[in-house]
Amino acid sequence: MLMLVHFWWWEFGLFKVESWTFGVYLFIISYAIALFLLCALLFPDSMWDYRSYEEFFLARRAWFFGLLATTYLFEVVDTLLKGEAHFERFGKEYMVRTVLFVTLCVVAMATRNRVFHAAFVAFALIYQISWIWRLFDTPG
Repeated sequence: MLMLVHFWWWEFGLFKVESWTFGVYLFIISYAIALFLLCALLFPDSMWDYRSYEEFFLARRAWFFGLLATTYLFEVVDTLLKGEAHFERFGKEYMVRTVLFVTLCVVAMATRNRVFHAAFVAFALIYQISWIWRLFDTPG
């Protein structure tokens, strides 16, 4: 949910894009669809074939974390669409953050380790809140 709220705040920056093409529009729609699919993978219509949500999630983890890694890469393209100055505003931390989260997603795809998954969720939430607070909770 936090990621969706952040996405729409992030997209507010699109008002600065002066030259829109259908390709840019299609990219933004694809990014939003990827986030929707993440939600769909977390909240299935049916659990009849699984004993628990954990079993369901672990069975689908490669899809979930592959898609999550893709959204981090989409975010970089989206940031570049808003202009070089916008991209540079986030500094080196932005790309380090992206590489780190994509790498963690790849590890999460490969492991069923509950401790790793719980630590990843906790780290991602804490970092995301910190990121939003530091970069977006200031005027201008």
